[in-house]
Amino acid sequence: MRLTPAILAAVLAAAGLAVAAQQDDQTTPLPSFRAGVDVVSLNVTVTDAENRFVTDLDQENFQIFEDGILQEITFFNRSRLPIALSLLMDTSASMDKRMRTAQEAAIGFSNSLGRDDLAEIIDFDSRVEILQDFTNDLDRLGDAIRQTSAGGSTSLYNALYVALKGLSKAPLRPSEVRRQAIVVLSDGEDTSSLITFDEVLELAKRSETAIYTIGLQEDDDERSGFREADFVLRQLAYETGGHAFFPDDVNDLPAIYRQISDELSSQYSVGYISGNPLRNGQWRRTIVRVDRERTTTRTKQGYYAPTGA
Repeated sequence: MRLTPAILAAVLAAAGLAVAAQQDDQTTPLPSFRAGVDVVSLNVTVTDAENRFVTDLDQENFQIFEDGILQEITFFNRSRLPIALSLLMDTSASMDKRMRTAQEAAIGFSNSLGRDDLAEIIDFDSRVEILQDFTNDLDRLGDAIRQTSAGGSTSLYNALYVALKGLSKAPLRPSEVRRQAIVVLSDGEDTSSLITFDEVLELAKRSETAIYTIGLQEDDDERSGFREADFVLRQLAYETGGHAFFPDDVNDLPAIYRQISDELSSQYSVGYISGNPLRNGQWRRTIVRVDRERTTTRTKQGYYAPTGA
């Protein structure tokens, strides 16, 4: 499905789909968590001092703070949950010499999906194209990745918008819970999106999606100076509980994709009912701590309170 700027503009103008309209949206809890109350769900990554994933913690090892106030944990799971994944690939002209290596690394990543996982493939240059809708068929995912070819400019924000909207509609069986993630590879700044960074960041913060970003450095990049593209990728990952990577060499991609796959398989799902009864739509900051020394926790930075009665 090729989304040209004109088509995307029409989509954005359609009722209920403009990013600006998201100001009135409510945070959407995972379906099976909702039973007359609003449960805040967090996917938490815990690593030790050597950056290894810590996977043997129990519920009593965790503390969750909302706006500085300790909350009571009501849901805990350290088993691997199925994943709904959007894999985004930058196919702008600057990727030309690195496309083959990037394709093979992405195919290796897609082959690591579990039998209950779903993934879609999206490429973006001047336009955004959904090459493969959500599926568990690894051959179809691989074929879609091989279709990518380099050319055009970079519409990163448009692609993220499409992915975030698509994940909100990913096919689910009744009572099914899935973690949602976006993994995006890009090698430069956005140059052609209709969506702004602030708009897509706001949409990401309102989602239940962790964004993992890979900022592939160009051969002549000066790493010592400020690079807007790096800031964008870091911020998207930080706010959503994902991780940002900045490899110097395209040959580092397989190892990065493996690390992302391992992280998605090593996360904890933790939920609580907020002690704040106000349904005012305000941003609430979340912090997760564990009682094991020399560990680091990572999760989304907060959520928007529900609104209405």
